[in-house]
Amino acid sequence: MHTFLLPLITYLPLLGVFLLAVIHGNDSLSERFFRWTALWVSLLVFGLSVILWTEFDATNTGYQFTLRLNWLSGYGISYHTGVDGISLFFILLTTFITPLAIVSSWHLISTRVKEFMIAVLLLETCLVGLFSALDLLVFYVFYEATLIPSSIMIGVWGGPKRLLASLQFFIFTFASSLFMMVAILAIWNQAGTTDIPILMHVAFSPAMQGWLMLGFMIAFATKLPLFPLHAWLPDAYAESPSSATALISGVMSKTAAYGMLRFVVMMLPDAAYQYGIVVMVLGVIVVVYAAIIAFAQTDMKRVIAYSSFSHMGIIAIGLFSFTPEGIDGAIFQMLSHGVVIAALFFSLALLAFRTGTRDMAALGGVAAKMPVFSLLMMVFMMANVGLPGTSAFIGELLVIVGVLHVSFWIALLGGSSMILGAIYMLVLYRRVIFDNPAAKWGESFSKKVVSLKDLSGGELAALVPLAAVILWMGIYPSSFIRVFDPAVMAIAHVQTGTNLNQTAYSKKGQLPVKQAFLEDKGYFSSRGDHRQK
Repeated sequence: MHTFLLPLITYLPLLGVFLLAVIHGNDSLSERFFRWTALWVSLLVFGLSVILWTEFDATNTGYQFTLRLNWLSGYGISYHTGVDGISLFFILLTTFITPLAIVSSWHLISTRVKEFMIAVLLLETCLVGLFSALDLLVFYVFYEATLIPSSIMIGVWGGPKRLLASLQFFIFTFASSLFMMVAILAIWNQAGTTDIPILMHVAFSPAMQGWLMLGFMIAFATKLPLFPLHAWLPDAYAESPSSATALISGVMSKTAAYGMLRFVVMMLPDAAYQYGIVVMVLGVIVVVYAAIIAFAQTDMKRVIAYSSFSHMGIIAIGLFSFTPEGIDGAIFQMLSHGVVIAALFFSLALLAFRTGTRDMAALGGVAAKMPVFSLLMMVFMMANVGLPGTSAFIGELLVIVGVLHVSFWIALLGGSSMILGAIYMLVLYRRVIFDNPAAKWGESFSKKVVSLKDLSGGELAALVPLAAVILWMGIYPSSFIRVFDPAVMAIAHVQTGTNLNQTAYSKKGQLPVKQAFLEDKGYFSSRGDHRQK
């Protein structure tokens, strides 16, 4: 069971894709079948991922549930997958958000329902495959594959500017990922393998680490995104359907942060330590710049989009602090942000569907007609600004504590996200939930608010689990941290040893001592090909 549990979680959504593909029909009964099939498949995948969590040994810092299949074994490349305490929760995040995205789209997606559900399930497979990949080439294949369903969802079911938004998103992310491909080829050329566990023990020269870091960072900084590679974000988030936005912003953007941790901080420690301050400064710029832009927005969805952008800066700052608290906080913030931002996009989509507008100035008085919605919206808003007792507070607090060991000013400016976020989020909440629309626009316009109905059972089924997880993470964070903290402590231990003891080189073709050691043990041949001992 353990051997096949992870592949089952990864590829079970493809079974749902097959079932949807072979069934034809455009009537309401067929669309109902498509929705329910996708939902039950995604719920089954989530159930299996929960089993994966319960069977995971948190005391083991290595990879578990591993599977290795021959692919290009003569070239040191194999289909190698597994999870550790870090990747486990990103798989859970993916499988948790996917069924909620399907439920939230129940009434919002009314055209080409089958194709939309296929795209959602394909994206789930790509994301789970990416987070479980233990081979660089396998990671790259899934990383690129995520662009196809996500771009289609933006381009087909998005807003008026959907084609431009989809094209920008695809070009930016695809072009930047080519730099990562060059870095992977350079790694394979020197090490003779793309197996990630082996590469963690290969010491590249400082100069090569710098170039490799540049290749990886261009790809990941574009997809995260970091300033100034964020030009695709406003249109992509604003124009895509909210279900797609929740998956792209809540989960897919975390693939970039996950890649930074795996392949820059862990694999290239010398370069990451040397240039980490640059990334932290860019993170501070993102925090402040995105908050200022959010102040000027009148479109509710664009406010949340720039809020998401701002929180990405906090994650980057924590990852490159090289402290256990900072990295723990960054991982926790990634998980928290994925849940909170999905909840906000779902909530705004439901409100916009009822009122026909996303303009804050055109709304008000929602609390009088939708009290349950207003209460849940308050929970999501408070979580987004880091109120104590919510998930975001724990992540941001740990990041600030970790960064204080590096720079007081970076910690101060990074922590300003709590203050800046509170301002624009509370302004949004006041205008939409409490303002009197009749006082602003007259009695005729207020009829939109008068006719509002509170959340239905299906909508509560999508939002209540998100609120529960936000409070769970905020009140009992150790249930999450204790799982990935051993892996983080191992990273911090390696980082400390690497930075205090500069890499030594052997006389054997100027290979790093660690690589020469691996050759002597039989992991590398004289021509650089990997062969399993």
